[in-house]
Amino acid sequence: MNPSVLGLLLRPAKGQNAVIALPAIAFAIVTALVLTVVGGAQSFWTWTDGYGPLYQALAAIALVLLVVPLANLGGAAARLSARRRDERLSTLRLLGVTPLGVSVATVIESVLVAAAGALVGIIAYLAISPLIGLIPFRGEALGLDAVLLPPVGVVAVVGGILLVAAGSAALGLRRVIISPLGVRLRTSTSSVHWFRAIIGVSVIALVFVLVKIFPAIAGFTTTIVVLAVLFAVALAILNVIGPWVLKVAASRQLRRAAERADRLLAARMVLDSPKAAWRQVSGIAMASFMAVFAGTGVSLMNVMGSEGLDGADAALAADMRTGLVITLVASFLMVAASVGVNQAASVLDQRDLHRSLHHLGMPLETVDSARRRAIMSPLLVTALGSALCAAVLVFPLLGIALITAPESLLTIAVVVSAGIAVVWTSTRVTRPLLAQSFHAA
Repeated sequence: MNPSVLGLLLRPAKGQNAVIALPAIAFAIVTALVLTVVGGAQSFWTWTDGYGPLYQALAAIALVLLVVPLANLGGAAARLSARRRDERLSTLRLLGVTPLGVSVATVIESVLVAAAGALVGIIAYLAISPLIGLIPFRGEALGLDAVLLPPVGVVAVVGGILLVAAGSAALGLRRVIISPLGVRLRTSTSSVHWFRAIIGVSVIALVFVLVKIFPAIAGFTTTIVVLAVLFAVALAILNVIGPWVLKVAASRQLRRAAERADRLLAARMVLDSPKAAWRQVSGIAMASFMAVFAGTGVSLMNVMGSEGLDGADAALAADMRTGLVITLVASFLMVAASVGVNQAASVLDQRDLHRSLHHLGMPLETVDSARRRAIMSPLLVTALGSALCAAVLVFPLLGIALITAPESLLTIAVVVSAGIAVVWTSTRVTRPLLAQSFHAA
């Protein structure tokens, strides 16, 4: 096929500017946050006194708790960038374009979108770095030189983000290449198997055992590395269990939907694609996971403060509090970006369904109510389940007393409530996009 014809078919359709804007914005946020977090943490590795390893351990755990969700957001942005072109790509396949040609064109386009977002993210990172340098640790500001990554580090971070974009785009093309007619006619189905639950529970159990064993048998550095990896694995496994849990919950809701149109439609939306439904609430899963670590950290700092610390120990407690605040702020920026991108993407994905419901005479208010219910109903299960997983991992390290302390439970409740508020606000903000999709000709 002529390259100009291929480029024309891959060009976003009229009114689909969000196809490019949403992934680009997400990649900009991911790039800015990753560079900021990594740049801020790098200064800790220059400290060589007795407290240096502890600071480095805390920084490693914070990096894991932030970078893994940010990688998930980057993957979601890349999937959106590729998924929005499924129909046009399947048309190319039906017209005889080879799988290799479709793959190369789409991966290149996704990488270009990611690169544009990454460039904006680098500019944002450079703009906020002076403010990050003012944050005090050990009684003095970190300084701009300490938080600015060298060019090689920036290139490495951006390269990793572009690899995520390329890999996610390539994986998203599997169903287009395997069954272009199925995609074109929307006969492809999304299913999740109960085996996900077995894998997830088994991995969490294994992580629990390793968290309990390693601090007793390994050195400090090895323990920190292992704990950071284990926490990353636990965060990642939530994405394996989550869709199956939502499928089970939606199946129960479907049986109780009775004659309420919005409840029936909400349950069917979740069951139609549990993975897509999980992406709508995965941000709150990450926030709940973070909330347990934050609450336990608050309890630990209160215990340290009650012992009348002074000197370096008092500075350590203050720095832990500062690091906790920074981690929570960064995590909520990630949650807000993830929720906004995924909800807007869901509206765009279901625009044909919305138009069909409109032609059948269903009011916009009913469809919007169903959409909000499909997002908000799984939140409680998601928040409690994620918090429980985090508590299981923290228990062997700090014990149940710190987890269930009043200040810990209050912190967890506040963080989870704030996360739910972010999700609820996003459902309101994306209503105009739903209305536009609903009334489109």
